[in-house]
Formats: sequence, structure tokens, C-alpha cells
Amino acid sequence: MASLVRHMTIDCADAYGLGSFWAEALDSPLADDDHPGDEEALIESPGATLLFVAVPERKAASVKNRVHLDLQPQDRTRDEEIERLLALGATLVADHRRADGTGWATLADPEGNEFCVERSAAERAAAGRQ
Repeated sequence: MASLVRHMTIDCADAYGLGSFWAEALDSPLADDDHPGDEEALIESPGATLLFVAVPERKAASVKNRVHLDLQPQDRTRDEEIERLLALGATLVADHRRADGTGWATLADPEGNEFCVERSAAERAAAGRQ
């Protein structure tokens, strides 16, 4: 039998702090036994399980992630989701949205890890594209 991905692990400076941002972003709680100062924090969300692990090295600011998350809003538009994530502490890295409604935006979480926000399934269906 092949291996299964148990969770995506994200190295960070503050596991609980970054985990808290992503818990809000994904509307999924941190594990009950996660607390400020812990070296690990876990989020089990319907789309993926994320494990945040504190490491001493900081992310190099000028280096693009080799792996990143693509988020698809479930109950709001892409643009509404981008605004919500910015209010939570994300920053806009690159805007690839087009006038015809296609495209995505690249954001960074509070520790500089890039992720993308795509159109919702409803927006794709309304445009006749998946």
C-alpha cells in the first residue's frame, strides 16, 4: 500500500501564533492541547490537517515557497475572502485577478508563507468554468 499524507507541516517561529492565524483563516480550531509557547500546534480542518512546528530559522524573505496552499472560499467570494484574510493579518504579495473575474491573489501569512486565494466554486460555476 502507498503512503498517505498525514498532514502538511509548516515550519515557523511561533507555532501557536501562526496556528491561530490559520485556525481563523480555515474556521477550524487548534487542537485542545495547544497553548501559547508550545513548539507544535495542530489544525484538523475538512480540507487538510496542518501541523505548525517551531524552528529557530526564519523564512528567507526573498525566497518563494516551493510548496503552498491554494484556498477556495466556501461561503463567500474570492474578493470577500481576500479582504477577510487581510483583516486577520495576511498581506497581499501579488494580485493576479483579471477584469473578467478569473485569476487569483497571492497572500502571505504573518510569518511570510505565501498562499493563494482562488475563486469559489459558485463563482466558477457562474462563469461556466470549474
